[in-house]
Amino acid sequence: MERRRVPHDFLWGGAVAAHQLEGGYDKGKKGISIADVMTAGANGRDRDITKGILPNHYYPNHEAIDFYTRYKEDIRLFAEMGFRCFRTSIAWTRIFPHGDEEKPNEEGLQFYDDLFDELLKYHIEPVITLSHFEMPFYLVEKYGGWRNRKLIDFFVRFAEAVMVRYKDKVKYWMTFNEVNNQASVQNPWTGWTNSGILYQPGEDVQTVLQQAVHYQMTASAMAVRLGRGINPEFQFGCMLAMIPFYPRTCSPQDELAAQIAMGHRLYYYGDLHVFGEYPAYMEAFRREHGISLDITELDKKYLKEGCVDYIGISYYMSGTVSSVETEDSTRVADGIYLARNPYVEKNDWGWQIDPQGLRYSLNLLHQRYHKPIFIVENGLGAYDKLEDGTVHDSYRIDYLRKHILEMKKAMFLDGVPVMGYTPWGCIDLVSAGSGEMEKRYGFIYVDKDNQGNGTLERRKKDSFAWYKKVIESDGEI
Repeated sequence: MERRRVPHDFLWGGAVAAHQLEGGYDKGKKGISIADVMTAGANGRDRDITKGILPNHYYPNHEAIDFYTRYKEDIRLFAEMGFRCFRTSIAWTRIFPHGDEEKPNEEGLQFYDDLFDELLKYHIEPVITLSHFEMPFYLVEKYGGWRNRKLIDFFVRFAEAVMVRYKDKVKYWMTFNEVNNQASVQNPWTGWTNSGILYQPGEDVQTVLQQAVHYQMTASAMAVRLGRGINPEFQFGCMLAMIPFYPRTCSPQDELAAQIAMGHRLYYYGDLHVFGEYPAYMEAFRREHGISLDITELDKKYLKEGCVDYIGISYYMSGTVSSVETEDSTRVADGIYLARNPYVEKNDWGWQIDPQGLRYSLNLLHQRYHKPIFIVENGLGAYDKLEDGTVHDSYRIDYLRKHILEMKKAMFLDGVPVMGYTPWGCIDLVSAGSGEMEKRYGFIYVDKDNQGNGTLERRKKDSFAWYKKVIESDGEI
């Protein structure tokens, strides 16, 4: 299987997000995003979310790795690796600085024109996420984020502006990045990054969450529907954080707990994107908990008419679910606890390393949805050490090799249609979760530390040459 080759049109590349690498937060008439008010955290310490940009605070996204001015240099390196695609996002606040303007910002539009032209010069397909944890902060302050139905129109206006502008430059689109992350309501960070929402004491979190999700899904469907009229060749995907949940034991209670967790944390969102309708168990959940949502008949029509063409996923780890509390478990809902899996390793941030879980995930998704799958994030965050002017990251090569092998098994042995693979953070960037620079994923080292010190010099790691050979050989590992 290591020598088997994938089709030559397979989309090998790399993945990033605008707010994690561009920097230039105050350039080109850009507005302030929700990422711009998140301070640096650390391994095991959450980032603070401040009310605007405050003095004497360090906001790592403000400069990030200065891709905003260095993108030509970086794209040359991507081309040297042989990238066939590059997944990034369009910063909403570069196009509509506040988010509710009537007309877009020409300087922001021109930046992405230039960026896409540079990619296409090297025959690298842009793969574009419309909303990747960087919605306008102004929409939070004035409208309450995705609590408010008005954001549907603002998002669709943004989507229309960029799809019209880049209709001949971008073919592959995704609407909301890891939209199901916010199902983890125990972590307030996910509500903020996904929806611009911080839950208030005493409010019904599930009602707020599900209403925001409905507005986002409606906006996504409307954007897809609109985009198909702009260019029928567009391909639209959703983007789901794929964390398969295994039962901790083979007890019926653990099996059922894992099934419920998968339903609420994944399939709920996938069903809306792919089928354009709510799964029955979520409607039953709302009835049982007295949750009433603002859902119109027109919304339902749009959901049905704006279903996606493919499923984009991130895959970093698997999870394990127990129906009873254990010494190493964390309660996430009544009768559902996340537990440690003793059969897999974990990285320095406690994420379970489970290559076989990728094959398992691809099969789960294809058996349910019968859609092509695009692995748009996968990778190993690690503490890299410079030695002899480079990074000897054999641990990263080992991680990626094992995951690509399982991807190929899913393709060749299981018949799963996988359309591409773009490892996350192909160049070192700011961690979304912790704000660190030293949680590194890239094939390219960037000289910058967690305090913002460094020259921003780029250096190739050992994994750079390895991944180049993988692409050249159509997947030989």
